Amino acid sequence: MKKTMLMSAFAIISMLSFAIEPAKVKPVKNVILMITDGNSIGVLGASRWLQYYRDPSITSLNVDPWVSGTVITCNSDAPIGDSAPTTSCYMTGHRSRAGYVATFPPYKGKANIGFVDSTRAYAPAATLLEAATQLKGKSAGLVFTCQFPHATPADCSAHYYNRSEYGILADQMVHNNLDVVIGGGTSYLNKPNEEYLKNHGVNVYRDDIAAMRKDKSNKMWALFSPADMDYDIDRNPNEQPSLAEMTETAISKLSKNKNGFFLMVEGSKVDWAAHANDPGALLNDFLAFDKACGVALDYARKDGNTVVIITSDHGNSGFTLGRYGLADYSRLSVQQLFETVSNFKLSGDGIEKKMNTLPFDSLKSIFKQYASIDLSKEEINLLVNNKGYKNSPIPEELRTPDKESPLYSSYLSGVITKILSAHTPFGWTSSGHTGEDVFLACYHPNASQRIMGVNTNVQLAEYMQALFGVYGKMQQFNDQIFARHADVFKGYEIEIVKPENKKSYPVLNVKNPTSGKRLTIRPFTNSIEVTTNGKTNVVELPSVITYVDRNNMFYLPADLTKYLR
Repeated sequence: MKKTMLMSAFAIISMLSFAIEPAKVKPVKNVILMITDGNSIGVLGASRWLQYYRDPSITSLNVDPWVSGTVITCNSDAPIGDSAPTTSCYMTGHRSRAGYVATFPPYKGKANIGFVDSTRAYAPAATLLEAATQLKGKSAGLVFTCQFPHATPADCSAHYYNRSEYGILADQMVHNNLDVVIGGGTSYLNKPNEEYLKNHGVNVYRDDIAAMRKDKSNKMWALFSPADMDYDIDRNPNEQPSLAEMTETAISKLSKNKNGFFLMVEGSKVDWAAHANDPGALLNDFLAFDKACGVALDYARKDGNTVVIITSDHGNSGFTLGRYGLADYSRLSVQQLFETVSNFKLSGDGIEKKMNTLPFDSLKSIFKQYASIDLSKEEINLLVNNKGYKNSPIPEELRTPDKESPLYSSYLSGVITKILSAHTPFGWTSSGHTGEDVFLACYHPNASQRIMGVNTNVQLAEYMQALFGVYGKMQQFNDQIFARHADVFKGYEIEIVKPENKKSYPVLNVKNPTSGKRLTIRPFTNSIEVTTNGKTNVVELPSVITYVDRNNMFYLPADLTKYLR
């Protein structure tokens, strides 16, 4: 009964929320998807007020005129979403489980939210980016501030059931023919993958902002920092570009393709700041994201054939302006509410780095200089007794933190962000994801074609598919590029060679017993080896090949038998 009621609720939403049915949406040349990861809707209001406090002449965000509704985000089996399956749903049109990157989920019975095809469990789900490049000849780019194989960027161009397998995801992203990639993660681009990119005409830059700015090519990977880039509040503009600059750079390159482009831009660390309950990092990173939205919207208005979708993949932390214990809140002025957070010059992580770099006698001055906070005795006591404080005057074995204090955390950064938050009017319900609807904004050159109202994540995916003219074609496309090797090579001699070690992958060998032709297939790349009469040639494919150990299955193009005939 509960399952029937839940399915009916989603059916009602499907009928009521679209201002225009996907089948009636006319294709456009370009789509820019802007995702502010882990952004609760309360962040918009607080960021707008902070911006107004700093400059009263600016009364709105760049996204404000285009806010058109909300999105219900969820996993395939849980209402509170995880970044991997929620952005995967935007990309594929299929919900999936926590941790799954553009991959079909297993069937979970009554826990399923919407339809789940039990026959496709663990199989890769084709993405909008892959359809745009392979079916429409468009260019594709990714911009983000996390490391490049992190959940949201990987969702666009890689497939696996475990978002933590960065090596598997990175290999696929490199071999998926992306034109522009700008973000974090230099340590995740190994030498073989870098050589592959360079051999295919891609300029690769590591921590070289000057080179990125000078680059005039159409294909570029520019990575900054070994893992994630800095919060915008901590960012050195001489070392790391802003999200707005990265967005502008990507658009300038992608827009050279006469067939158009797809660009995904993620404000990645809005989510990270929300997890940390770090108000300064959170609001400043959202404002940095809004500036990037301004760049995309300016381009779209001038171009006349570009749609910009702006949303989040899920909520996080239950952030609020106003909290329990905030006295006389309805009489507090904008200055009283936002002066303190406006004075924050570093994130909690940034302050932690200062504390562990400078001697203990600098502790008070660090908080005064970078947060305008005069530390209390209780706050100092919590900091010096935390095991993460390398420069504490108290030997580590003698530290006795007050675990009953509301400011207590076992992590130094946790104590710091609790201190920062305590001096602001902001509240948090958790340090994890939350299940509220997220905001949706849409710019379309034809206002009647905008997506409006309350939409599910599946509906938003279908709208974007329609914008590229691939709505109703994704299933067939999926079956073309990700067929099961057991089905494709039925009747041929098949051998799966086990990997030599944990760092290597299995190899699929296929032989035509009649002609003697052989294929050697390695997963997570886009190339195969074809051997004929003892001579081996490497053939590059338009899509990547994946492998799933849970069912010992390779997923690859359905037409590969043509190389065996």
